[in-house]
Amino acid sequence: MVRTGDMARFKQGLNVDQGLLLPPSLRDWLPEGHLAWFIMDAVDSLDIDMLLDSYRASGKGELPYDPRMMLRVLIYAYATGTFSSRRIESQLHDSVAFRVLAGNQAPGFRSISRFRARHIEHFSQLFAQVVKTAAESGMVKIGTLAIDGSKLKANASKHKAMSYARMKEQEARLEREIAAIMKLAQNRDAEEDVEFGPDFRGDELPEELRRRESRLQTIREARTRLEKRKAEEAAAADEAKKAKAKAEGREPPKDRPGARKHARGEPKPKDQENFTDPDSRIMKTSKGFEQCYNVQIAVDGDTHLIVGNFVSNRASDAGQLIPAIEAATENTGLPAAEVLADAGYRREEDLEILETANIDAYIALGREGKRARTPGDEHEATQRMKEKLETDHGRERYKRRKHIAEPPFGWLKSALGFRGRGYPLRSRTPYRLWSGRSLPPMMRR
Repeated sequence: MVRTGDMARFKQGLNVDQGLLLPPSLRDWLPEGHLAWFIMDAVDSLDIDMLLDSYRASGKGELPYDPRMMLRVLIYAYATGTFSSRRIESQLHDSVAFRVLAGNQAPGFRSISRFRARHIEHFSQLFAQVVKTAAESGMVKIGTLAIDGSKLKANASKHKAMSYARMKEQEARLEREIAAIMKLAQNRDAEEDVEFGPDFRGDELPEELRRRESRLQTIREARTRLEKRKAEEAAAADEAKKAKAKAEGREPPKDRPGARKHARGEPKPKDQENFTDPDSRIMKTSKGFEQCYNVQIAVDGDTHLIVGNFVSNRASDAGQLIPAIEAATENTGLPAAEVLADAGYRREEDLEILETANIDAYIALGREGKRARTPGDEHEATQRMKEKLETDHGRERYKRRKHIAEPPFGWLKSALGFRGRGYPLRSRTPYRLWSGRSLPPMMRR
């Protein structure tokens, strides 16, 4: 029965075929305070000449998408937890914010993936530009700088790693197997047609031999990388000791080969190399040992913006405090007045550098809730830090570290999904260990 009396009234809009007299404006699609507008303005203010120079001025072929548009889409995608190129392409059709940032264009996932791979090295420079813009606009003043590090899983499995001792065992075994297969092939010339088929020419390698030879080649390459890395680390450590001894006006320590179980610069039997991602390392996490990177961030105390960051493959935070401060100073062009960091950054040389730079630092000397070990008489800077942290003022200043430095990692791991998905971290900054008492250039006032 159809009601003819008073009926409920609703807003019109059910007719999806209704034509529009004038084309809609993208500006009307999102509220004024939406994140997409901020990202659009930030990208438009960037200097992207390094990207534009890589495109040809003329020639045949389809015209490329505007790099600013691609940057808008990628930055918004990463900021909202979308990392897959295929998922981004889907969002360009389904999401209003993505369509606004792309100007209603819809690049395919291949175009998005190629753009990311082509310009990945420039992303760190663009990050520095954003931080400098924030500093110039007064958003960042670098009064207090909180430093923290966290392990993020690499895009590789720990089961794809092999120890140095096992590399040598497998290399020897594969060499024996390959030699046996070669000998067997030589002795079976008369049975080739039966064994390998009538189309066998006689000069192809058997499938079994190809598999073993390719694995042997992979192991040899990994072993060479591991030996080279250990030799470079040993040479760098020797140079650091010499520089420190020279700064202190004493003779450098003499090498004592007889006191070592292993030759200087030679990998230990348990040292590992990963076949999938050689730059990553086995690190201890809350879930056990995983193939990881150690991500370092410097966070501004007032705005809680990340103003400096780099990725290393050193499991320990020790020695990474000064590079983190320098990264923040270089990005913002502003010196740090105060630095907060946990006990993982405790290092006598770094504390001396901070004192020389007149930076008011509060570096914990022990884990929270545990008694810190007493510094020796030779660690004068550590003793002074211990006295500072035992005052009421020192405890109050250090207490702020946790709520400044740790939330960004919570966002990265929980909201953006970097906890266990193993997303690759392409922007890798080599680990730098400051030695001696020289002050890094960016920290000189």
